[in-house]
Amino acid sequence: MLQYDFHILPSGLLNPNAINLVGSGCVVHIPGLLEELESLESKGLKDARKRLFISDRAHVVLDLHQKLDGIEEAELGGGKIGTTGKGIGPCYSTKASRSGIRMADIFQEEFFEKKIRALAAGFKKRFGDLLDYDPEEEIAKFKESEIYTVLHSVFLSAQQSKAPILIEGANALMLDIDAGTYPFVTSSNTGLGGVFTGLGGLNPRNVQSVIGVVKAYTTRVGGGPFPSELNDDLGVKLQVAGKEFGVTTGRPRRCGWLDMKILQYSSTVNSYTALNLTKLDILDDFPEVKIAMSYRRPGHTEIIEGFPADLDILGNIEVEYVTFKGWMQPIGNCKTYDELPMACREYVEFIEKNLNVPIKYIGVGPKREDMIVK
Repeated sequence: MLQYDFHILPSGLLNPNAINLVGSGCVVHIPGLLEELESLESKGLKDARKRLFISDRAHVVLDLHQKLDGIEEAELGGGKIGTTGKGIGPCYSTKASRSGIRMADIFQEEFFEKKIRALAAGFKKRFGDLLDYDPEEEIAKFKESEIYTVLHSVFLSAQQSKAPILIEGANALMLDIDAGTYPFVTSSNTGLGGVFTGLGGLNPRNVQSVIGVVKAYTTRVGGGPFPSELNDDLGVKLQVAGKEFGVTTGRPRRCGWLDMKILQYSSTVNSYTALNLTKLDILDDFPEVKIAMSYRRPGHTEIIEGFPADLDILGNIEVEYVTFKGWMQPIGNCKTYDELPMACREYVEFIEKNLNVPIKYIGVGPKREDMIVK
């Protein structure tokens, strides 16, 4: 089975009829983007470059940012966030401090080079010999690289022509800089709000559906609280069966039971109109399947309302679960909802009932055709 790994690029490139735009809220490492394009092309994906546009307002991840990422993570010591080391955080940091470099700047050669040298000088003052970075090497790389057409107007034109637009997010809500488990988050808004700030020009009234994509169990990469985490053989079983290793870092993902508290919070923030429940088949061999339903403080009887922002509370809670009988049979060949085992359907319908959001899509395998439309 042919497998594609996406990091910077949108998965819409797999559709030969789709025009793809990397929005202004994204940050882009040009060498990484070109390498990813070459990897896709080597697997037979044709004309990808002709169908890819990058907003000229998107910020550029420099090698400098990646160097800084490693230094800043090391400074945190035991409080490491678990960054991917790809320079994302430092790039958003320079964006917020108004010293960052945008895609539009690349084509103003003198201005671009001046900004890189100024950035490097400032960080050299802070980190001294810890920062092993030569701005002239980076400048030379950009002179050698082939940078592709950058158009912001493509997205606005698509709206005006009322073309169908699918917007794809890269990270779950709990990694959102505002709504997530701060500071164990990424550096941008990953929820619905980030769609409007990160695409510049999207009319909120044009949004017809918001589909939440959720695994049938919960995973997390890196540090941070994880109330329903399974630190036992069951967690390892989920990790192995689900091939839960980060696409960017290769790090093993932490695994646990589905958490209804997180789903309810996420649904409140993002106003889902439907869900896509993926990897349901990974639970095929579990005699029992659980869903986390509520949190309590140790020694307290009252249930914690909402989803706590305080990580001290979130990291020291007792979780109450509801237990389901497992279906203990493979569901990968099921093509319709009615073909799923009764126990499996009970699990799905329990989620729907407690979220008050319909599950429209159900993933029962890794292939494109392994998606049941309910």
